[in-house]
Amino acid sequence: MKLPEVLRNRDFNLYWAGVVLSQIGSRGAIAANFYQVYQLTGSVAYTGLVGAGQAVALLVLSPLGGALADRVDRRRLLQAAQAAAMLVAVVLAWLTVTGRAQAWHVVLSVVLTTAAATFDQPARQALIPALVPRSQIGQAVALLNPSRELAVLVGPLTAGVLIAVAGPGLMYVVDAVSYALLVAVLALLRIPALPTPAVRRSVLGSIVEGGRYISHRPLIYHLMALDLSATVFGAYRVLLPVLAVDVLHVGAAGYGALSGAPSAGALLATYGVFRTVDRSRRQGRVLLVSTALYGVAALLLAWSPIFVLAIAAAGLLGACDAMATTIRHAAVQIDTPDELRGRVTAFYQMSSRGGPAIGDVLVGAFAGLVGPVAALTVGAFGPILVAASYWWRGSVVRSYTGAVPAPEEANDAATATAEVATGPTTSGGT
Repeated sequence: MKLPEVLRNRDFNLYWAGVVLSQIGSRGAIAANFYQVYQLTGSVAYTGLVGAGQAVALLVLSPLGGALADRVDRRRLLQAAQAAAMLVAVVLAWLTVTGRAQAWHVVLSVVLTTAAATFDQPARQALIPALVPRSQIGQAVALLNPSRELAVLVGPLTAGVLIAVAGPGLMYVVDAVSYALLVAVLALLRIPALPTPAVRRSVLGSIVEGGRYISHRPLIYHLMALDLSATVFGAYRVLLPVLAVDVLHVGAAGYGALSGAPSAGALLATYGVFRTVDRSRRQGRVLLVSTALYGVAALLLAWSPIFVLAIAAAGLLGACDAMATTIRHAAVQIDTPDELRGRVTAFYQMSSRGGPAIGDVLVGAFAGLVGPVAALTVGAFGPILVAASYWWRGSVVRSYTGAVPAPEEANDAATATAEVATGPTTSGGT
């Protein structure tokens, strides 16, 4: 079988490997964070504060991270963010191994690590078009998202094993090493420097410009709303510790398997995801169906009476999420000019990454009142109803084809939007 063209690109392949390695550590660490807080407190509501820590950092700092991603060398910004997160992982590992860790330490580490990620993620996503031709952006995203799920699978599974053997501290050590590896990989990439604009806005002006661009791109803000419907209402991560320990009675190893099952489902769906993003011209319809099925899978997870069925439901949830996420991410990258890509990605991550964090808080608190099964049952109807409303009213999302616009069309769209967004410029540094 002929390899996709994007895999013939040396720099993309290196970047792809580095992202997977980094995600193995970070996803495993998040799984360990949830488990450690629940272990220390015995409270699912307190466990939801892990999500709260993520939400605070994402919502406050994401716009700044996006502005910097459009103003400085994206590779250097990525390396600095990874190094900061590595330091946090080292400190938390030391506190945990020495027995000094408390629940608030874990939550604070989540805030700091997510703060670093708010500068990391916009640059990480915006870097993709610099590594591959425009015609291969869809392929690159279609490979990166499911491949990242490999790390999301291996990370929680690794966390479950390491927690069972030596406690969460060892997982945090692995996390620190993975950050160091990505810093090294980034140093090997050959990436063109970001052009410096002739007239530079202040940081605040740059952020406002990015927000104005999104406000005039219905496809992007509707994709953000659709993303939020799944990640806020269908948040399931915060419930996995209590489902594994108190409902299914499978312990730490079972928790690791349950946490990794959605990624296994995403990996199994990789071929279908790639073919859809690369060839289908009905991507909007596929997106809406996948979002609705995400809600159905969450319902099945909530009501699974035995561990095997819960694993299957979580796998289906991951497959649907992989399809929907890949289509959304590729659409945002294709629909955004390079000079705005960092800021638009940052605003988008407020829904794609802030949504799950907010969902952890809300669903965790609700589960504390009505129990995990009832909380996930109610939340699962959110993505189902929102996807159905977009389908029946014939929205821009439903009509989205996934086609890459011709260069002249892209330039015209960028120019028109820039004219709408243009306001007084000021000189200012970062």
